[in-house]
Formats: sequence, C-alpha cells, structure tokens
Amino acid sequence: MTKRPYFASMAALFVAVAAHAQTGWPDRPIRFLVPFTAGSGTDVVGRLVGEPMSKGLGQPVVIENKPGAGGTLGAAQVAKSAPDGYTLLVHSAGHVANASIYPNLPYDTVKDFACVTTLASLPNVLITSPTRFKTVKELVDFAQAHPGQLNYASAGSGSATHMNAEIFRMSAKFDAQHVPYKGTPEAMTETAAGRIDFFFAPLSSALPLIKDGRLKALAVGTAQRSPLLPDVPTTVEAGYPHSEYVFWVALLAPAGTPRPVVDRLHAEAVKALGQAESKQKLTVLGAEAMPMSAAECDAFIKSEAARMAQVVKDAKIQTQ
Repeated sequence: MTKRPYFASMAALFVAVAAHAQTGWPDRPIRFLVPFTAGSGTDVVGRLVGEPMSKGLGQPVVIENKPGAGGTLGAAQVAKSAPDGYTLLVHSAGHVANASIYPNLPYDTVKDFACVTTLASLPNVLITSPTRFKTVKELVDFAQAHPGQLNYASAGSGSATHMNAEIFRMSAKFDAQHVPYKGTPEAMTETAAGRIDFFFAPLSSALPLIKDGRLKALAVGTAQRSPLLPDVPTTVEAGYPHSEYVFWVALLAPAGTPRPVVDRLHAEAVKALGQAESKQKLTVLGAEAMPMSAAECDAFIKSEAARMAQVVKDAKIQTQ
C-alpha cells in the first residue's frame, strides 16, 4: 500500500517529461552523429539534409563524426543516448550487417533504434588505380587466376562499401583480401596510389577523383547505370548476376523517443528532401531521395538485417 503513492508520483513525472518533450521540443541544438569520417557518402547526405532541417526545426543541427568499427562506435553512442530527440544517428546500409559481423555489439540493431526515415540511395562505384585494371573482366580474370592475391578496401567491416564488395565477389566467384579503413577518403587515397586493388566507393565521394583521372571507374554497383557516369556499366551488365547493391542512408533516433518528436523529425526530413536545392544536390551526387514513413523504415531495417545476415553467412565473413 505504501508503494502506490511513490509509483503514482513516478508515473506523473514520466508523463510530465514526455509532455515537455512533445510540446517544448526542440529548445536546444540537435546533434546528428555520423559514424564515418567527414567526406563519406553517409556524411555528405547527413549534411545535405541537416541544413534545411535546422531551419524548419528552429534549432542548429550539428554534425558530429565518430568513425570506427564499421560504424558501430557511433551507433552504440546513440543507442545509449537519452531518447529525447536531441541525439540522432545518420547511418547507412552497413548498419544492418553489423549485427552479424559484430556478435557482441552493446546494442540491438533493430530494437534499440526508432527509424525516422530513410533519406537517400546512392550508387557505389567500383574503382581502381588507372594503371591497375581497365575493365571489370580484367580484374575478375586476374583474381580468379591468382586466388587471394588481390586486396580490396572498405570504410570498415560491415559498412556498405564492404558488403557491396562481398556481394560482387561472390557473384564473380573469386577470393580477395579485405582491408578495412576508418573511412572512405583514406580508402580512396590508398586505391589511387595502387596499394589497394579495388574499392566500392560512394560515387559522391569518388567522382571528383574519377573526373581528374586519379581513379578508374570500372562499374557501378546499382541495378541501373548512373547518369553521372553514363558510359560505365553496372556490375550486372558486366556479366555478374545478382551483384547489384543499394547503398542507402537513414536517420534514426534512440528507441523510446516520443512519437510526436519522431513524427516532427520525419516531417522536417521529408520536407528537406523535397526542396529544390536538396534535389539538385542529390542529383549532383548521383543520389535519389528515398523517404519512407517511420513504420515502413522500421520494417525495412528489420528485413534488411535478416537479408544481410544471410550474405555474411554465404560470404563466410569472419565475425569480430
């Protein structure tokens, strides 16, 4: 009997806090944590959307990069953050593979996040040093004739750049050594220098180096060619079925974030994606807006996590 007033007061406090979060939010800057280096595809999309969202929300949106361990360090930080709408995660398709690659993660990929919306899809491009290979077939023929001698970069184990390479490698039936980096810029530098044989880089990051001749684009990883590289085939067109891969970027909040806050974030993100300036910036990146409702996004994350678990198993990726 004596416990009832205590629990009643706690319940009242919870309701008061939730009500404040719904009516007074936001009353301070909002942080977008990107678990990759500045200049990565995920970072670029996060910044592209963050600027117009800050105007709609009436508060600054601050981008913070926390790279490492395939994006799991940043994801763990957001998962443990207060579910108040002030700390959000901008992550990519690699998010759903991490649960299978890192079995001891301090968070649950599905249960510990509330998806606000998917933001955009953008192509990865298979790049190599201009002096290394001229075509996809030349790369694959060499790899098949020299098992395990080629190496390929990624922006971290489990990242979208890693999974794209694994899916392609399995389709093309060859073995190669995986070399993970902290982020895309470092991996591109090593590829351009010839110390890395190939890398599935976000087109948004690689395009300037492709245009100035420092990198050679062999193929794009999407199902259709990119209008920014109309003469570059897809990996499927190059002769490797089921090798296509969608590199998407999403905005996520910690699980338990009040629904009105998630709904407001969703509305502002979709509005930002629909602005003419944002559309133009996405086009320049070779990207497309990919808005989903929060419920659709949650279901998408769950299904993609299951699909990537099978890819990790089939590719025999060693868990860490």
